[in-house]
Amino acid sequence: MTKPFQFKASDVTIEKRETVFRGFFQMDKLWLTHPRFDGRTMPEFSRELFVRGDATCVLPYDPERDEVVLLEQFRPGALGRDQSPWLLELVAGMNENGEHSEDVARREAEEEAGLSFSKLEKICNYLVSPGGTTEMVYLYCGKTSTESAGGLYGLEDEHEDIRAHVVSADEAITMVNDGRINNAAAIIALQWLQINRPALRAGWQ
Repeated sequence: MTKPFQFKASDVTIEKRETVFRGFFQMDKLWLTHPRFDGRTMPEFSRELFVRGDATCVLPYDPERDEVVLLEQFRPGALGRDQSPWLLELVAGMNENGEHSEDVARREAEEEAGLSFSKLEKICNYLVSPGGTTEMVYLYCGKTSTESAGGLYGLEDEHEDIRAHVVSADEAITMVNDGRINNAAAIIALQWLQINRPALRAGWQ
């Protein structure tokens, strides 16, 4: 059996690329070809690609109180479904050019929740939806204190309206299990916390 990852980015031939839309986000159209697993070459085909910068998301966690901070805000991508478009999410922000993801985590925690982190634990990096977008998420868990956390945050000039909630870790994990939390970054981070919570509490306290 052939092992995975026999092909590389250099095996893809992009015959043509053009930007078809540029606004708050960018959409490109690519005409490309690449080798097939059976040894033939894929005929040239086209794909639209949502060109979006990388992002950093972080789950604020207090190991002494065993609580997390989750942010509630409106998301237009959830419209048209049988749920509220106000979602419970992690602290998150877009990475600026040359900016380290840990710096993004600390900046966004202050802006979106009034929090600071004494430690950051890397969870993983993951591609959001590689069939159609370029975005990579850098995911962390951040040690913080929830003693005075919560309240209203966000930058008005960026049309942000954020409510920070303090939730027990058990309740947050329950919300993943029953579907009240259904966005990828929060699901991954909270399931990671469920697995690693005993070691994290022992190491962080």
